[in-house]
Amino acid sequence: MFDRVARRYDVANHLLSLGQDRRWRRTAVAALDIVPGDRILDLAAGTGASTSALADSGAEAVAVDISGGMLAEGCRRGLAADAIVADGLRLPFADGAFDAATISFGLRNVADVSAVLREMRRVTRLGGRLVVCEFSQPVWGPWRAIYRGYLMRALPMIARVVSSHPEAYVYLAESIRAWPDQRALAGLIGRAGWRRVGFRNLSGGIVAIHRAWRGD
Repeated sequence: MFDRVARRYDVANHLLSLGQDRRWRRTAVAALDIVPGDRILDLAAGTGASTSALADSGAEAVAVDISGGMLAEGCRRGLAADAIVADGLRLPFADGAFDAATISFGLRNVADVSAVLREMRRVTRLGGRLVVCEFSQPVWGPWRAIYRGYLMRALPMIARVVSSHPEAYVYLAESIRAWPDQRALAGLIGRAGWRRVGFRNLSGGIVAIHRAWRGD
């Protein structure tokens, strides 16, 4: 599915998010507190929109995605980072290989969320950071109702115009609706072995940034 939407993926996301997607990704990068030279895993990197921002911050970023088509599109556009096709359930890296790990808008798409969080922990050094940027649940009732209406009715209609594979955005809407809220996801991250888990709402809770650290 992601191979088929790769060419227009970023354009569609920008339009469907009403231009907010870039701000969300910038906030996620800032949450990593990057020190120049940090080695950072960008899992579910897609076309590398977040990976490029990581590299611009002085990090040695590694883009990993199970969709070769998405990574190929990023490389075609000049992605300045290592790009590796791999499954988040079986990352091809040594224990503690990274100073930090991040995943933006991809955790909903994995086969086993807890297993991927544990695998990200394995490849992150002691004291290293985790940042998860993901769609979440608006916290104010009226705003939540408006957003769900947009998600289930307007978004698929817009996708039919702007996307090369609009059926993928029906999946997008359904996966967001079924996704755990902020506190539930924080619990999943903690049970995967991460410590000091916290989150910050963006756009009233449409998106949440979760941050954690690897302890002993």
